[in-house]
Amino acid sequence: MKVATHQLRCTECGARIAGSAVNSIFRCPGCNGLYDVVYPWSSTPYGDTPDSGSNLPNVSALRWLWQERRTSTLAIDQSGVWRYRDLFPILEDLDNVVTLREGNTPLYDLPRASKALGLDSIQAKHQGMNPTGSFKDTGMTAALSVAKERGFEWVACASTGNTSAAMAAYAARAGLRSIVFIPEGKIAWGKLSQSMDYGALTVQLRTDFDGCVRVLTDLVTRFPIYLLNSVNPYRLEGQKTPAFELLEQLEWQVPEHIIVPGGNLANGSALAKGFSEMHHLGLIARVPKVSIIQAEGANPLYRTLCENNGEELIPVKANTRATAIRIGNPASWRKALRALRTTGGWCEQVSEQEIALAKAEIGFEGIGCEPASAVTLAGLKKLVAQGKIGREERVVLVLTGHTLKDSTYTIDYHRGELFTAEESAEISPADQLLHTALRKPPIVLEPDTDTVFRELESQMKLVHA
Repeated sequence: MKVATHQLRCTECGARIAGSAVNSIFRCPGCNGLYDVVYPWSSTPYGDTPDSGSNLPNVSALRWLWQERRTSTLAIDQSGVWRYRDLFPILEDLDNVVTLREGNTPLYDLPRASKALGLDSIQAKHQGMNPTGSFKDTGMTAALSVAKERGFEWVACASTGNTSAAMAAYAARAGLRSIVFIPEGKIAWGKLSQSMDYGALTVQLRTDFDGCVRVLTDLVTRFPIYLLNSVNPYRLEGQKTPAFELLEQLEWQVPEHIIVPGGNLANGSALAKGFSEMHHLGLIARVPKVSIIQAEGANPLYRTLCENNGEELIPVKANTRATAIRIGNPASWRKALRALRTTGGWCEQVSEQEIALAKAEIGFEGIGCEPASAVTLAGLKKLVAQGKIGREERVVLVLTGHTLKDSTYTIDYHRGELFTAEESAEISPADQLLHTALRKPPIVLEPDTDTVFRELESQMKLVHA
């Protein structure tokens, strides 16, 4: 397959342009739609004609090649993103690849959650195990490599945390300068510390995430700065690769359901694109249902579907402790809507209390995640209760961020300081019992062996009670 044989296609009007012809804000000048990256072998939902003479890649050869690259010592092959580069040829020269050996993230079984929900199989694809601790690395390695190849010296993003950490790290690796715009006081400081450590110029604006996006969009139209938010379609080409890796881990057996958190809404559409491309190429026999879960306080897609069936986005003033998805006016909402409809998935919302409980339950499996990741399990509970997911259907939750991304949230939860009195009063008696069992605050004792022994003895009795 030739390298760098791709175009950009508007997701609204279907217009095609060369990748190098895109404007600085990655919007179609005709209709303001976002772009997808398409290849000679891509399916054509807009009724246009594939490039003449195009042939589908040999899928058996691809599977063999991807396995062979696992034993390579080259950084590009050790990357769990670039190992699949045959299905996203976006660079003219692979020497421009900027990688931190991202991807290769684990797939965990969740036996306690499976038993509690009466399902045969729940697994978690933990994207928080990427180099900077979130799924954003998979997209950033792709888009920042394009920025490097096209000669940009400065890159920038607006972020609630994870994007800024990923961009700053990959920019530092590439020798580029990076600018981060964050909403003041509305970010997990563990994430911001990463951006600072990687040398980013950090600008806090007295606004929310959407206000940061507005300022950044204006800035990149005036100066030669490469935009690295998820409106950049090359980000999504990297973010589709966990779909390839997941299926490879499952020996190409397709689960029935993939459940992802919903913030700016690019991740669900990226994964759906990856699954759809595998199906189109014959790598898999069907596409899993991709469902998107939002926090009640940051639920524009959920509200849009409930109130006007997806005709027009209903922005909200976002307010949730799950900072990674605290976004009220998501740029990729139409792409996410398309992902839901083409795969047959659902959109749900979950409360702050449901998020906290789900996060603690995931932690009890020995697997930590940031609060935004836990919306997947909280949403799964609702989908099971609604009869949308059956016992024998296999489910994979996409955990998007590492637990240390927001350690303050976890500490406050276990100390019983996360919720207000009003929020605590809304928790059902059954869930109150679960919270009590899951909370493990530190016990402060005098440094006396007998005192410690008595406390340990009482704790052991509680476990066996």
